[in-house]
Amino acid sequence: MHFYTKEECEKWLSDRQRQKPDVIPDVRVERIAYPPAPYQVFFFAHWVASELTYRRPALLFVTEWGLWPSSENWHLYCKLRQTYGDNRQLHEAPGHLFLGHEAEDLASFLQLSMLNGWGGYVLTEANYVNAFFSHDEYVDFYGYKDANLADIRKALGPGQLTVDGSKGN
Repeated sequence: MHFYTKEECEKWLSDRQRQKPDVIPDVRVERIAYPPAPYQVFFFAHWVASELTYRRPALLFVTEWGLWPSSENWHLYCKLRQTYGDNRQLHEAPGHLFLGHEAEDLASFLQLSMLNGWGGYVLTEANYVNAFFSHDEYVDFYGYKDANLADIRKALGPGQLTVDGSKGN
């Protein structure tokens, strides 16, 4: 795992001749609300981290924070970040590049970002589906093909999470 500055995140995108998904014309979007219970966010984040990445690198680019200061657990975030040997603050390096085998790490950072009320992107190297997670408690999934979004609707759409966080029938 590597931490990136805002400029390094933008370079990561430009090196792949890509843009943030919400500025791409004619891209398909599927909006899914966060799970209703905070303890279900782990399932949601884990699904995103393991299913969207295809075991290839992914960039978690946090672009919004400080909107809900009473819900932000900075201590937990800083301690988690320090376990990876990085002592910079989020505003100094808001990008988190996860290698293909680091889906569990991505899930943890995404879960914490969602619970902290932050917003940002999950940008996958595979580029089949990318996501924007909002401080307003929803995720917009972006794909070029409707078929790429069908699995998201099936796994995370309304009524798909049970009370224990598992998939419903």
